[in-house]
Amino acid sequence: MADKKQQLVLSIIDFLNQSIDDGTVKQDDREGLEVAIQCIGEAFGVDPSDDKQRQRLNIKPAKLQTIFDVFLKTRDKVVSSPASASTPSAPSAEAKTKAEKLKQTGNTHMTVKKYDEAIDAYTKAIALDSVNPVYYSNRAAAYASKGDHASAILDSEKAIEVDPKFVKAYSRLGHAQYTLGDYKAAAAAFKKGVELDPTNANLKSGLQNAMDRIPSEDDDDDDGPPPLIPEGDIPLSNTRAGAGAGAGAAGLGGMADMFRNMGGMGGAGGAGGMPDLASLMNNPMMMQMAQQMMANGGMERLMSNPNVANMMNRMQSGGATPSMEELMADPEMRNLASQFGAGR
Repeated sequence: MADKKQQLVLSIIDFLNQSIDDGTVKQDDREGLEVAIQCIGEAFGVDPSDDKQRQRLNIKPAKLQTIFDVFLKTRDKVVSSPASASTPSAPSAEAKTKAEKLKQTGNTHMTVKKYDEAIDAYTKAIALDSVNPVYYSNRAAAYASKGDHASAILDSEKAIEVDPKFVKAYSRLGHAQYTLGDYKAAAAAFKKGVELDPTNANLKSGLQNAMDRIPSEDDDDDDGPPPLIPEGDIPLSNTRAGAGAGAGAAGLGGMADMFRNMGGMGGAGGAGGMPDLASLMNNPMMMQMAQQMMANGGMERLMSNPNVANMMNRMQSGGATPSMEELMADPEMRNLASQFGAGR
């Protein structure tokens, strides 16, 4: 039995079980649906209680509903623009100038995490100049930052359609597909980007991470795709720092932020159950671990992990603190936690 078919069957079974658990299915219909689930599993050789098989077939973090949403948005896009094959007229110089100002407005919104406002600004820029791939790429970054990876895929593909040589769009596309669990598609996007820009370290890292996830779900070194950064005049204070002393300072700050979000794992804490960050940074074992991580690229890999990025964005947007189960489900976070535990 092909793995792809079994992956689909497991996704359907999970969706049906969730519908039972959340009350979507009426009480009177539950027994019949449970029998149907059992029959479906037996027919395709899928046992949702088999942890080893589930690990092999699971498509998380994507879900069946998420994949279906991507299909619907893609279909609606095709149906709503049957005349898209015609070449759009070139924008006037005045329209280009206004579009650039709107792009800068969108970039400003991105720096303060006002993603909806950024999306609105980029959309207005696209209306004025629909042949500039940067606007679609930036809007894809905004969609991805708020967790709408299906829309990020569509905008990344549109940027590539406008300019097949626009490298940043392949990074956006690979990131969104990776986050949705489509590692083969992510690898294809990153590979195309590397072909266009062989020296791009982010694309090469994303390609390697995606390739590592294709054959097996057992790899504990899940680094994640490169981070999302809009094009043009975005301050880099919240992104990865460059090499040298700047990278070292940014790495320690990133580690402090990570422990702040994890909360309570460092023993005696500060306000709200958070660890005493000053004590952590003065701890020789902690400093040694931080230096080792920065020396071997561990900090860079951690901060490019899409799951960590999503947790950070959620916390900074006022969302709930990630649960311990969610933190420990990520291999990179689990590895860091084990290192910290050994160094206390």
